[in-house]
Amino acid sequence: MTARISLDPPRSLLFRAVSWYSNRAYGKVIDPLRAGAHHTGVLWAYSRLELSAGRWKKLDPQLKALAVMASAATVGCSWCMDFGYWVSHSQGMDPRKLREVPEWRESDAYTPLEREVLAYAEAMTVTPPRVEDEMVDRLRSSLGEAALVELTSMIAVENMRSRSNSALGLTSQGFKDRCELQPPGASGRHTPATDR
Repeated sequence: MTARISLDPPRSLLFRAVSWYSNRAYGKVIDPLRAGAHHTGVLWAYSRLELSAGRWKKLDPQLKALAVMASAATVGCSWCMDFGYWVSHSQGMDPRKLREVPEWRESDAYTPLEREVLAYAEAMTVTPPRVEDEMVDRLRSSLGEAALVELTSMIAVENMRSRSNSALGLTSQGFKDRCELQPPGASGRHTPATDR
């Protein structure tokens, strides 16, 4: 599938700035930035949201990564799955846990809390949402209210990302391939600057 929008946007000052950052952080200009750059106001708001979300630190980063990946898998966003795998792998997450997110119910790779987080991410992402009181109560007891709010917000942010990327026809940019090609114990050339 090819993108449904041109990935060669006008070269505004903002697009040049985010392109520089993206090249520095990820080794290339990521397609969601290229697509968003057709509307400077959208790109500005999206960039600010991503920078803000990257500073949220009440939730364990591995739980956050699983929630984001589960949401992306539920929507079916190949771009988000590709990029999310690379980011989380670069941050030292178990590759098996990342690979098995789409089939997490059949996998024995996850702790009970991780399973609760994966179920919550799916329940929030389906249409209509299927979040139940008991699910939220268990997560609040395990995580605390601040981390639960962050978890909920990250899933909502990923829903926006995944649905936008899928609608615009954005697909994998080969980020996961970089992880697979590295020898064991090697670290990536680029370190992601956000939790995404």
